[in-house]
Amino acid sequence: MKIESLTHHGMGRAMDGTLVPRVLAGEEVEVVDGVARVLTPSSNRVAPLCRHFKTCGGCAMQHANDDLVAEWKQGIVRTALAGQGLPDAVAGITTSPVRSRRRAKVTGRRTKKGAMVGFHGRGSDMLIAVPDCQLVSPALIAGFPAAEALTRMICSRSDEVAITMTESLGGLDVFVDHPRELTGQMRIELAQLAQEHGLARLTYGTEPIVTINAPLQAFGAAKVSPPAGAFLQATLHGEAALVGAVQEMTHGAARVVDLFSGCGTFSLPLAEHAEVLAVEGASAMTAALDKGWRGATGLKHVATETRDLFRRPLLPDELRRFDAAVIDPPRAGAEAQIEEIGLAKVPVVAMVSCNPITFARDARRLVEAGYDIAPPLVVDQFRWSAHVEVVAKFTLN
Repeated sequence: MKIESLTHHGMGRAMDGTLVPRVLAGEEVEVVDGVARVLTPSSNRVAPLCRHFKTCGGCAMQHANDDLVAEWKQGIVRTALAGQGLPDAVAGITTSPVRSRRRAKVTGRRTKKGAMVGFHGRGSDMLIAVPDCQLVSPALIAGFPAAEALTRMICSRSDEVAITMTESLGGLDVFVDHPRELTGQMRIELAQLAQEHGLARLTYGTEPIVTINAPLQAFGAAKVSPPAGAFLQATLHGEAALVGAVQEMTHGAARVVDLFSGCGTFSLPLAEHAEVLAVEGASAMTAALDKGWRGATGLKHVATETRDLFRRPLLPDELRRFDAAVIDPPRAGAEAQIEEIGLAKVPVVAMVSCNPITFARDARRLVEAGYDIAPPLVVDQFRWSAHVEVVAKFTLN
């Protein structure tokens, strides 16, 4: 069969609708027992960089060259915009380097000889060890032995443990998710393990085990210690691209509201030039942001408010005192809050999103409310996967 196009998940689609993984548009392939053999390869095909590509489920497009992947990701955003009747031009794409992911959630499983840590195969319960993963940073790879030791300590042979590792200025910040009840002896053993492996912080579910070095993240001039497992942009490169774009879009604003602020990714850099109100639903995040601001020098005032913006969005009379709004909602978007921004007529809106579909939906609402949308910038922090982020400026016309 001939592959006609690629889906937004990176699957090849044949004319009859058959979906085939790890193929490219224009290729002729033979599929036997669900396995594709490429008969006529595309000129855009390259040898995968990672030896785990065919078995691991983390990447979808390592068999395509960088230009094709960049065009495919921009196409995902264009299609979402066009689906809402919006202009589909984009301002280009910036892609994070290989081995730059500073955060990864791995799975651990006990084996006969010890433990295995890695990712699940595509659509499978099979766990694949990925010692040469080309996505995650060397610091995370160096943390795999600690994750294996945690697995041996926590798991039986019949279950798995989820371990989130995050690079920080103080070392690896490790968050363990497992239903086994924490005992006093486990707490002692886990603390010893953290010491032996040089972890900055180890958290087991809701229980802090030990903090050896503060797991700080630099947000502009401020340093913040986020709560265990809190959201963080996947790469420093991607974070810098998004922050730089937001700073440019809000340039000249004296008062900025940062909605879904997290721990201050945007709020604290923006405070170098503007007063900021940071609004986030999790009190631990706003507390971390506030502490980071108070420990920094040279920043303008940053106020924080803990508030569920899905149930209680800021209303027009609360929004009208701001010159600009920054909004970076979860994948579900921010339909209710966008409605209130449109009613308030905030002069400038910088919207960041990890979901082009909900981004386009919310963007259409702002356009209907009287805003002009500039071509969005596509930011790729998740190389070779279907995930893509976007940031765009909306100006009241």
